[in-house]
Amino acid sequence: MPQNRAIPAWREGESLSQALVSLLLKGGSLVGLVALSTAFAILSPHFFTLGNWLNIFRQVAVVLIAASAQTMVIITAGIDLSVGSVLALGGCLAAVAMSYWGWPFVSGALLGVFFATLAGLASGVIIAKGRIPDFIATLGMLGAIRGIALLITGGLPVPSHFTATKLAGYLPQSIVWLGSGDIKGIPVPMVFALLVVAITWFILNRTTFGRSLYAVGGNREAARAAGINVDRIKILVYGVSGLYCGLAGLVLVGRMNSANALMAEGLELQTIAAVVIGGTNLFGGKGSVFGTLIGAILMGVLSNGLNLLNVEPFWQRVVNGLLIVAVVVFDQWRRRVTRD
Repeated sequence: MPQNRAIPAWREGESLSQALVSLLLKGGSLVGLVALSTAFAILSPHFFTLGNWLNIFRQVAVVLIAASAQTMVIITAGIDLSVGSVLALGGCLAAVAMSYWGWPFVSGALLGVFFATLAGLASGVIIAKGRIPDFIATLGMLGAIRGIALLITGGLPVPSHFTATKLAGYLPQSIVWLGSGDIKGIPVPMVFALLVVAITWFILNRTTFGRSLYAVGGNREAARAAGINVDRIKILVYGVSGLYCGLAGLVLVGRMNSANALMAEGLELQTIAAVVIGGTNLFGGKGSVFGTLIGAILMGVLSNGLNLLNVEPFWQRVVNGLLIVAVVVFDQWRRRVTRD
């Protein structure tokens, strides 16, 4: 199990270039976050305000919850491309149950999270028992689950104007509070996401399941020889991913005060980017959810800063795409340097 180490100080006799390389290897994502925040603070007087930072945390909450699940999956040397679709399925089911079937918040929320977890477990079973590569299996589930969400909603938002008028169906205030409320000025989605991060840290660092994730990602055959049921671990980690996506779906529905089957499109790329920016090895065996936290915040800062600077949305797509490429290049460079 990897240990959390502090960024090393500049040792006596070490050249400046060596110190910079060491800093990037150990704290590249944090350095990037500080540098990016400093740049936007200089360029925009509105960036370094409490209200703006609370808004950033509110915006990244959904990505952070799903990215926490993606962290565990990638640590096992897997990848989950279906996170956005599973989120939409869970959110839409919960919204339909609450708005049209008259279910209370708790029952509707449990229904959405249950089926999202079930979808994650289905992906895990296909991968583990069908011996299908993670990429292919979750890519197929991405389309299939999104289609199921469309069938459930009929391709309409929930609640739509027609159905809301006809059935008097609206989302309960409890779920709206979960996605848009505050606790003494602190956004509820931010508190919820940080709680998920803390739970994920505990799972990865204080449980047998968490240690098994690192073992499977580091060397699957060695893990199997050590008595770890690799298939069970793969199934469970995708089940946990579905569970997290179900929770993220509730937050997103509450924030939008609506649900639709096409929400969270592109979330899979955002979560992968946050995980890799945070230092998790794409090939498994190494990673930290706190690194993912930094990565998600960095992406939120980038999006927020570009909006404050009135950068066109089309150019924002270009910047975000180049960021993902740059992060992967940096990850490969870091792996070569640490290996050498």
